[in-house]
Amino acid sequence: QVQLVESGGGSVQAGGPLRLSCAISGLTPGHTGWFRQAPGKEREFVAAIRWFDGNTRLADAVKGRFTISRERAKKTVNLQMNNLKPEESAIYYCAATSRSYNSGSAYISDHSKYDYWGQGTQVTVSS
Repeated sequence: QVQLVESGGGSVQAGGPLRLSCAISGLTPGHTGWFRQAPGKEREFVAAIRWFDGNTRLADAVKGRFTISRERAKKTVNLQMNNLKPEESAIYYCAATSRSYNSGSAYISDHSKYDYWGQGTQVTVSS
């Protein structure tokens, strides 16, 4: 069956970095994304990558600070987060779908278009 296993969450001071990883099994993904959800808030798109060519999309709030990448041999997707802010404390989820969307598609940032989800990893940024 399909499994997505996140790792790399934890606590960091504001301005510091963290790197999240998502190991995928049982699926060759079309798109893989990272979403986050803080208590009392909606699930929010962070970043996504199209598996076959590495095309990426980042939420405006994280552009210039976060990078998403994939390691094809390990079937892993990484999210490098730099210059983290306290308001970015949340549970970060990896998600995947077998579908590949066009670069401009709104589906890329729509959590309802992803079929498989990891258990989430907590990121806490202290000021």
